[in-house]
Amino acid sequence: MFKVEPIEATFGAVLTDINLAGIDDASFTELYATWLEYALLIFPEQHLSNEEQVEFARRFGDLEFDLVPLSNVRADGSVRDDNGNDDVIKVLKGNMGWHCDSTYMPVQAKGSVFTAHVLPPTGGETGWADMRAGYEVLDEKMKVRISDLSAYHSLYYSQAKMGHIPKEGSSYKGYGFNNQDPPVRPLVKVHPETGRPSLLIGRHAYGIPGMDSDESEQLLQELVDKACQAPRIYHHTWSTGDAVLWDNRCLLHQACPWDMKEPRIMYHARIAGDPLSEFAAPDPH
Repeated sequence: MFKVEPIEATFGAVLTDINLAGIDDASFTELYATWLEYALLIFPEQHLSNEEQVEFARRFGDLEFDLVPLSNVRADGSVRDDNGNDDVIKVLKGNMGWHCDSTYMPVQAKGSVFTAHVLPPTGGETGWADMRAGYEVLDEKMKVRISDLSAYHSLYYSQAKMGHIPKEGSSYKGYGFNNQDPPVRPLVKVHPETGRPSLLIGRHAYGIPGMDSDESEQLLQELVDKACQAPRIYHHTWSTGDAVLWDNRCLLHQACPWDMKEPRIMYHARIAGDPLSEFAAPDPH
């Protein structure tokens, strides 16, 4: 059986003595339970092929999408210019803010499998933040205050906030970017499998109904600042061949800066959320 070594945080573990490409059903059942417990699992030295990564991700359910590169490298191998004009670079920089995946879509993602293929000499880490512990650390007054509150979620909003609105003919086609009918999601989410409450916040969240924009922004930022502190955060320094699995229903994540003259190529398979638990409709008003 694989070895589980918890990281020094409120969540997360490193798993060794496991081959994700050849995992049997019994081991996968144990792995799934471990994932629900720790929310973030790190698998060193897996060196999964693209096909193996997709096959492993499918063990967790249907995929929102099979595989996409998160990379500053073009298909021809050239590195994109970090000159303020490249929309792909703007999205990569946007991802450096704490966020959940696909909260801006009708169905929020269940989780993700992420792999490292080409890395810069320094920087380019990925961070995660435990929103279960983030909720638990709030005082009772704040828990009561946010118990019935919701917020809109929009990738268009979060990118526009940093000055990114793609021009006609942009190389960024924008998965989820043009969803101009944003869903409304509660600030406190109950995990559909564990029953644990967690905060559903991050850079895509805005416009709490019943509040003016300044009050909403202040509260949402206060929650992020409170939740995303040690020991509730972990930043992973990648090695080529690493694979990571995380539960998007209770963790935020962020990319970290690197010298974008250096190539960084990661691959992301996104596990689709269950429409029964992850669906959020737009506000009818």
